[in-house]
Amino acid sequence: MQQDRLQPIAIVGIGCRFPQAKNLREFWKLLQQGRSAIREVPHDRWDSASLYDADPTVAGRTTSRWGGFLEQVDQFDWRAFRISPREVKMMDPQQRLLLEVAWEAFEDAGLSMSQIAGSRTSVSIGIGWSDYLRLQSRNWSQIDGYTATGNESGFASSRLSYMFDLKGPSVSLDAGCTSSLAAIQMACQSLWLGEATMALAGGVSLMLSPDGMIIVSKAGLLSPDGQCRALNAEANGTVRGEGAGIVVLKPLSLVKPADRVYALIEGIAINHNGHNQWIIASDQRAQERLLRDAYEGAGIRPRTLTTRSCTVQALSRET
Repeated sequence: MQQDRLQPIAIVGIGCRFPQAKNLREFWKLLQQGRSAIREVPHDRWDSASLYDADPTVAGRTTSRWGGFLEQVDQFDWRAFRISPREVKMMDPQQRLLLEVAWEAFEDAGLSMSQIAGSRTSVSIGIGWSDYLRLQSRNWSQIDGYTATGNESGFASSRLSYMFDLKGPSVSLDAGCTSSLAAIQMACQSLWLGEATMALAGGVSLMLSPDGMIIVSKAGLLSPDGQCRALNAEANGTVRGEGAGIVVLKPLSLVKPADRVYALIEGIAINHNGHNQWIIASDQRAQERLLRDAYEGAGIRPRTLTTRSCTVQALSRET
């Protein structure tokens, strides 16, 4: 069991939808060219001008008009997934997006729907904001039974397991900004523990209502100029973005010669800061412990990382 638990996990399929990048190839080009996908809030989301105020003390206003937004999030081919129009109407676009991206991830892995049906594939999905539910809840007369299955976060993962007939563990989780990474960690655990032979893991987030933007603005978290300068002394806040990303994972021992391996996960760890300055403040000591745990779990000495093969080069060649 110990040997199985520690074997590397291979990423054999990827599906994604990010601002100005409808697929993996476009996302890779976006990174290579160093382009920014941040823009002002689109008019079809909400009237950002009427909700903007540079003064953070003004009630009901946000100090930022910027974000990373997808196009046409209201579009969905319900016929392809054999979902009734009535059910789709009440379904959170985040669930719709997950269905599309999961399908693309399986295709990228070279797996047909008949191959994955009935398989011991686990599903772990990071999901947090429920903007679509709040929009529906503004009119109680429009709520029906499909509101529950279409919006409750637990159904984000269950929808995938149900649609593709996946028999492994199925979990939706909210770990804040680390939800997708926590989903990857849970997927790896399901493979190491033998609960599944393949895993589908990732996350989704859409900004459909200004409520969330106002909330994080009042918490003093948003950058007023729409620039996120991580680890920079000039950093003045974060920038909200949306998208979906899903990977197909296999234990290395189950990888076939025909599989395309993007990268190997040799170790992964998760922890919490515990009690520190603020509930969302980072803690250097906790981060150091996390890195040590991940390196030790992978059996890797940090100083040897510069001599290891670079998966970015492999990804560049494939795309």
